[in-house]
Amino acid sequence: MSKQLTRIALVLVLVAGITLAIVYRDAFDAAALEAWVDNAGAAGPVAFVLIYALATVLFLPGSVLTLAGGALFGPVLGTVLNLTGATLGAALAFLVSRHLASDWVARRTGGRLKQLTQGVESEGWRFVAFVRLVPLFPFNLLNYALGLTRIPFWHYVIASAVCMLPGAIAYTYLGYAGREAIAGGESLIQKILLGIALLAAVAFLPRLVARLRRGPMLDIAALRARLDAGEDVLVLDVRTPEEFTGELGHIAGARNLPLDAVAGRSEELSEWQERPVLLVCRTDRRSARAAQILARRGFADLHVVAGGMEAWNAAGLPVER
Repeated sequence: MSKQLTRIALVLVLVAGITLAIVYRDAFDAAALEAWVDNAGAAGPVAFVLIYALATVLFLPGSVLTLAGGALFGPVLGTVLNLTGATLGAALAFLVSRHLASDWVARRTGGRLKQLTQGVESEGWRFVAFVRLVPLFPFNLLNYALGLTRIPFWHYVIASAVCMLPGAIAYTYLGYAGREAIAGGESLIQKILLGIALLAAVAFLPRLVARLRRGPMLDIAALRARLDAGEDVLVLDVRTPEEFTGELGHIAGARNLPLDAVAGRSEELSEWQERPVLLVCRTDRRSARAAQILARRGFADLHVVAGGMEAWNAAGLPVER
């Protein structure tokens, strides 16, 4: 009973805190942060980290804090404080969510949502690393959502800290460069160019991660071997419906989802998000593009079939029409 009361009290405190944060959101800006840190004196860096952590729990925008951290503390110390505050806040939100609702969610979850949760849990820290590098979901909300899974706490914390580092460096430096621009500091052009270069590097990360998650090409012999072995794989044919039933036919059991529809209908494949998906088209150009799209949506085990249906037919393998 006391445990239940503790949970109810925690929920009420959390709801009240988030409500207040929303109501007074306009008062939460860089000027207010600077004033709070100045008032803390020598304890200013510690105060900044605690404010960052609390803001993360209460759904306040981390971008404001990260830019302010760079402006207030410079690129090096600012990065350390920003990353510490963001990681601490992410850990607190994760623990709150796990304590309040993970058991209830585990009991009530079923169907596709349960399969998705199990897929995330099987990926563990790798999934955490992916969503930190590729911001598919809002940072604050994601912290709570991951607390509902059974991903080990320290795996979550370490993966978060390591993979948030590139973004922390870039946005902290941007805050620092912005402050230097206002103050008219030395070497301003070089600092701005470096800030732009860091942002460009962070922007390129999702494409790099998507390429790494796409997996190697799969040749026809390997595809046939996996199908003959009865492996639990999805053969996704991304040609048009006319091609799917046309001259080259399709592989038995293949699912047809034209390339043009992959982005809009990827949720239909959610049960395969963490399972092998073998992509095929007439050659392998459209399937490679489909793999890029799916990788950016978090699909973890993608393989493009080299040569596609032309190679399958050239090998004399059976097709359906």
